[in-house]
Amino acid sequence: METLYEGKFLTMVRNGRWEYCERVNNTAAAMIFACTPEDEVLLVEEYRPPIGSQSICFPAGLIGDSGPESGAVAAKRELLEETGYEAAEMRYLFTGPSSPGLTSETVAFYLATGLVQKSAGGGVDEENIIVHKVPMAGIDAWLTEQMAAGKSIDPRVYTGLYFLKTHA
Repeated sequence: METLYEGKFLTMVRNGRWEYCERVNNTAAAMIFACTPEDEVLLVEEYRPPIGSQSICFPAGLIGDSGPESGAVAAKRELLEETGYEAAEMRYLFTGPSSPGLTSETVAFYLATGLVQKSAGGGVDEENIIVHKVPMAGIDAWLTEQMAAGKSIDPRVYTGLYFLKTHA
């Protein structure tokens, strides 16, 4: 394997004919599917420079970016930081590649239950995360409105909605 570029957070490598990115400190992330006791889906919105637009997705973040931690601990931490909600239980669902042709990163998916709001959320440092609490009954129309407004919807939102509707 040949290193083509190494930055603070990402390394670009070549392995045979494949060129792809690897995270410098880890390759795992967690995404949290969460719905409040009032049946509101918790989504976060943040500007993403690689796509040049606001992106809407479920709360997510790196596992172990501040030191060793389990996926469930990272998921609880990210949910609280980004949305302000604490989960009584964080149930592991599955792990899969985030974009297997582009990066070695994997994402562990969790279903958060027993939610209690502890703060406004919004992320840490300069994340500028907007928290959306969207009634499950109107989620499809809301997502359509967001797309019409030029926002990008992470396709994993639809995976999360499946799990919230069938496993919560």
